[in-house]
Amino acid sequence: MICYLIRHGKDDETVRGGWSKLGLTAEGKLQAKNLADYINKNNDELKIEKLYSSDLPRAAETAMPISTALNLEVVLMPEFRETNNGIFAGMPNDIANENYPGVYWRALEWEEAYPQGESPRAFYKRIKTAWEAFSEAIIKDGRNTALVTHNGVIHVIITLIENREYSNKMKMESVAHATMVPLEYNRLLWKSSRSPHFVPHGDF
Repeated sequence: MICYLIRHGKDDETVRGGWSKLGLTAEGKLQAKNLADYINKNNDELKIEKLYSSDLPRAAETAMPISTALNLEVVLMPEFRETNNGIFAGMPNDIANENYPGVYWRALEWEEAYPQGESPRAFYKRIKTAWEAFSEAIIKDGRNTALVTHNGVIHVIITLIENREYSNKMKMESVAHATMVPLEYNRLLWKSSRSPHFVPHGDF
């Protein structure tokens, strides 16, 4: 069986993301539509039968065209949200840089939380717990699954299945917007192809 991890479409890069309630840009909506068209056209091969998504708007908006194309319900999963960046969620970058200089994800210590948000340790623990429960459930179900989520979440999941140490200070391999990363479950192990399945109109 295969679980396709999907990064949401493009959002507003002039603001801080995290738990931002902002949705997709016009470009992001087009990316989501193109991805849904691709999945619909190729689902005889992909065989996606279950669809899940983070409940943040940019992820849910990416999942909706897929839901429509495949006639699948989207199950929203708040536990697969991006890092809780507290007061920074949706804050314009220029205001954040002026009022909170140097406060970035990679600058935080392991136990140091964003103001009113999560620490790297808390984020990692949340995603690890969520992935272990989710993985157990979809393995038991046995059907190919898609999970629309966020770059940071995908990064944690990849480190977990590859049994690598996670740190917020390591350089993160970015997944292009509206791209699928297939994870295959075989012989009691998950394996990542480490290469995207679909990138609409080039690598955004």
